[in-house]
This record gives sequence, structure tokens and C-alpha cells, in this order.
Amino acid sequence: MPGDEGSGGSDNTDCGAPFTPIYTIQGSGVATPLDGQTVTTEGMVVGDYEGSSPTLRGFFIQDPTGDGKLETSDGIFVFNSNNDSVNLGDTVRVSGVASEYFEQTQISNVSALTVCNTGQTIAPTTVNLPFASAEIPEQYEGMLVKLPQTLYVTEHYQLGRYGEVVVSAVDRLFVPTHLAAPGSPAALALQAANARNRLIIDDASTQQNPDPIVFGRGGQPLSATNTLRGGDTVQNLIGVMAYSFGAYRVYPLNALGGGIPNFTPANPRPPAIPAVGGSLKVASFNVLNYFLTLDTGVSICGPLQNQECRGADSDQEFTRQRNKLLAALVALDAHIVGLIEVENTLGVEPLADLVAGLNNATAPNTYAFIDTGVIGTDAIKVGLIYQTATVTPVGAYKLLDSSVDGRFLDSKNRPTLAQTFRQVSTGAIFTVAVNHLKSKGSSCDDVGDSEDANGQGNCNGVRTEAAHALADWLATDPTGSGDPDALVLGDLNAYAKEDPVAVLEQVGYVNLAPSRLGPTAYSYVFDGQWGALDHALASPSLVNQVAGVADVHINADEPNVLDYNTDFKSVGQIEALYAPDFYRTSDHDPVLVGLSLASPPAAVPGDVNQDGVVDRTDLNLVTAARNTPASGPDDPRDLDGDGMITV
Repeated sequence: MPGDEGSGGSDNTDCGAPFTPIYTIQGSGVATPLDGQTVTTEGMVVGDYEGSSPTLRGFFIQDPTGDGKLETSDGIFVFNSNNDSVNLGDTVRVSGVASEYFEQTQISNVSALTVCNTGQTIAPTTVNLPFASAEIPEQYEGMLVKLPQTLYVTEHYQLGRYGEVVVSAVDRLFVPTHLAAPGSPAALALQAANARNRLIIDDASTQQNPDPIVFGRGGQPLSATNTLRGGDTVQNLIGVMAYSFGAYRVYPLNALGGGIPNFTPANPRPPAIPAVGGSLKVASFNVLNYFLTLDTGVSICGPLQNQECRGADSDQEFTRQRNKLLAALVALDAHIVGLIEVENTLGVEPLADLVAGLNNATAPNTYAFIDTGVIGTDAIKVGLIYQTATVTPVGAYKLLDSSVDGRFLDSKNRPTLAQTFRQVSTGAIFTVAVNHLKSKGSSCDDVGDSEDANGQGNCNGVRTEAAHALADWLATDPTGSGDPDALVLGDLNAYAKEDPVAVLEQVGYVNLAPSRLGPTAYSYVFDGQWGALDHALASPSLVNQVAGVADVHINADEPNVLDYNTDFKSVGQIEALYAPDFYRTSDHDPVLVGLSLASPPAAVPGDVNQDGVVDRTDLNLVTAARNTPASGPDDPRDLDGDGMITV
């Protein structure tokens, strides 16, 4: 029978003799009040993880009756070294030292262990997310628990590395600044709620890069054909609640009444690219460091060939990466694609390689690219490819960098690439501007722009100033198109309600995905929270010509272990976890926009501003462009149709 705290300190192995109850060892705080003391206790084995590494090398026991107090846990972990002494359902008596191991209460240095009974059962304690407070799960540490509700996969970043899946209730978690203004009460409340609404499902193994990866759909291991996507669900989860590596987790395997969770495909893989309507499709696609130069650990990339190469590490990885990317681009079938994170090394042109691959997969001369050479100072750049039968470039490309506007720090942001295109079928023209602003995880301390206090990450000021510069630059019609229609594309490294996006919206640009798909439109996941870093923003004149938009969910929802990398994979996994399809091409989802461009009115020679009157204003516009090439055969400034603007 239970005794007081002082009666359980001997190695009396007689089952039922006085002992210190588990709830007394646990105490009502986060740490045991008996730290360092020898204790004897009894309990039922509710989780058995004995044996040598990579097991947890111990087992969990639980007092079958408890003390009825919510603030004290009735379960505890017993570290049993490499021994295998108990089975699930055993009632045991154990003596050892009460201690904390990485903030989890346990009994270690076991000096006596007796199996008192076998084949026992205990009902799991019902627990629900979200927790009422951050302290609540401590009350269940070491206990057998059941979460009967529907739980959603909100993160699988560590699935391949540590066998972990993060789940939440009601829905997956969203970045607060994606849904609410930074620093607002709504954003702060959501951040606090998110912190209470997450729990790790752990495979109870200390092995890194496990093979097999047990958490796939339907209780089957993960593979290229049996994925586990963000938004997939699991119900009636049973396992032992534990604390390790700074987070609470549940061990469903080898738990009394537990087993491999049966994840349900609530978020199916898209079998094809969604339709967006219109006669012209434009995409933005962060392709996760597409480099022709292999990353062999030597800094030979970048404009000065002195930076780290960031892509594939071997010929095998490059082939796998290329095949996936080509599959995605062919499936997208976009007439213009703004590409982000392609190699920016002198004498190396990844766009030429991609165009060659696309033309081989489709038909000769189907695709071409805007040849910019190296841009800026980083090892990566943005680029443009297009389908030649559908659009033609109008005039020369233009770049926004520090030389154009000092607010745009090209030592941090990648220079913006702008190009005007003409749709062949309609003659309509519009301008595409591709962007890649500085990341949230980078350091901008050297320019006095450290982490934002309102949750926008590092370098928010750098990104915001770049957005101001971009808006002002586009207002000047940098490509000389004479048409206000513009589409801002790219990875702005800013969520929908953050400052850089707000700057563009304040001058009239419309963020197409949230405006058409709703505020929870997403393209990326970080730390278990979903949102969009990848955007397509239409100028006021272009908005009504947008037929549709889609975040193409082929990447962010998929576990990163399904990408092209061969690192940390067994020989079998290199094949089993890879397919040359478009799933997990990158860590970002493409954004796809459908346009129905309005045909331009018939050009009246000399009526440059198309107000129906040829007057001095038109003469001034022609004079300002004198001795420059016309933008096309219909350029009203080319009065004699010879391809040059002359007066």
C-alpha cells in the first residue's frame, strides 16, 4: 500500500509493502520534489521501451488509482539501462533514484525491480487539444492518455530525421501574421493559442533517420507513394505522454492499447494542376536552389565564384532534382514562369538547362528564357522562362537594384527582374516583375535591422523598404511599356498581413490568392505554422483581367524526406522515398494565375496616351522616346512604322 514520502526509500521488494506513490514523486510542479532521493514505488507498465539503443531504454509505469488531483501526474518513466525486464500490463515494484532528465521526471539507477502481477489493464486518461495552459500536459507526464478528437498534421519536418509528426486540433496551425496585422491583439492571441495547440507524435526511438519511417497513411510506412500530407488527420490517438527535447509528445507505439496511428488522407494529393481559367497562365515558383554546379563543399558559385553552392551534392541528386522540376514545370504548363532560387554563377545558366529539358519534354522551341546573365551579388537569382507561341518579350528587361533606388539593398535582397510581354493571340501587353526579398532567418544586424518585435522575423525593415522601392519603380513604367498592367510575383519572405505586402496593397496592388481563395491560402510551412511567402499581386488595372488563381499544393504539404536528396537515407530509402514526379519538387508551392487580357484598342498613329486626340502631350511623349526602338509593330510612337521612334 502507498506510504508517506519517507516510507518508500528502502529496497524492500515485497509487493504491497509501503512505498512512495508515483504522484508524490512527481509532485505538483514541473520537477520532482524528491530529486536525488532513493525511492520505492509501484505501478502498472503502460509503455514498454526497454532494450539497448535506439530504444528509450526504459518503461513507463502508472499508479492505477492516482490521488485524484489534476496538478499531479500519476505516471513516471523508469530508466532501466539496457535491460528488458517487464511487459505491458505488468504491475511492478521498483526502487531507484528520483531525478530529472532533460526536464522529464524519472526513476534512474534502478536497484530493485519486482514484477508483482501481469496482464493488467488501465483506461487511458482523456486529454484534448488545445491545452488550457502551457502547464497542463505536465499533469499527464508519464501517463497513458487518449486524444479522441480529430487531430491534424501541422508539421512533418522532422519525420524523416527523428520520426516525429506535430498535430493540432480543429485545423492545422496558421502563422499569426498571415491572418492578422503584426502586433495586433488578434495576432498575439493566435500565437498564444498556437502554442497550446500542438503535440508531437513520436516513434519512441532515439534513432536518427529511421528505416522504415513508420508514420505514413493508413498505418503503413512512409514511401513515395504512401505520403503523409499536412492536413491529414488521425483520431483516437492512444499513447504515453512524455517530455523530451523541450516539447511534450505522445508515444503511441508499444503503449498499452496503442499502436501505429491510422492517419487518414484528409488532404489528398492533387492528381493534376488546378485550372485557373483565362487564355494566359503565369506562375511564380521558388525551386529550392536549382544549381548546375554541384555542391562539393568548395565555394565556387556566385558572380565572383567565391560562394557556397547550394543545390545537389552529386550527379545522382542533380538528376533526381532536375527530373522532379521538369515534371512540375511541364504539368504547370504556364506560359510565363518567374523562377526563384536558381544558380547565379558567372558562365553558368540554369535557365538554359531548364529550357532545353522542357523543349525535349514538349517540342523544340516551345520554351525560351530571358537571358540576364548573373544578377546582383548572391549565389542565387530570379529568372523568367516563357512559351514562345503564346507570348513574346517586348523591349529589354529591367532590374531594380541599389543603383536604381538606394532603399532596395541588393546586398540583402535579390534584384527584381521586370519584363514586358505581349500575348500573341490578343496583342495585349503586361509587365511581370519577379522578386526574392531577404529571408526572415537571415541576419540584418549590420544594417540595424534585427528581429522584428511583432513576429515578422529578421530583416523586416529591409524587405519593407524594398517593397516601397518596388512600388515606386513600377509606377515609373521601367520597361517603357506604356501599359499600367503589372503582375508582381515571387517569394517576398513576408506573410499576407506583414509590412512588405501591406506596402504594395496600399498603392493598389491586390494580393490574388487571399483575395480569391480566402485568408488561409498558403504556400509554405515553418515551425508547424502555415502561410504564404509566395505571392502574385496584380496592379489595379490588371485585377479585373484575372480569371483565377491557385496555390498549387504539390510541395509544402509533402514531407521533405520525399525530395531529391539522398543524404541520411538507406540504400532502400533512396529508391523507396523518391519518384520522378512533381510532388515535393521544392519546399514552396507554386502560385498560378490565369489571365484574360483585354485586347488593346486599335492604335492611332501619334495618339500615344490613347485619349483619342493627337496633341502636344503625344508630341512630347514621342520626343522623349526619340531614337529608341519601338515596342512593337503597333507602337503609336512609331509614326512611319520603321521600328524606330523618330520625329
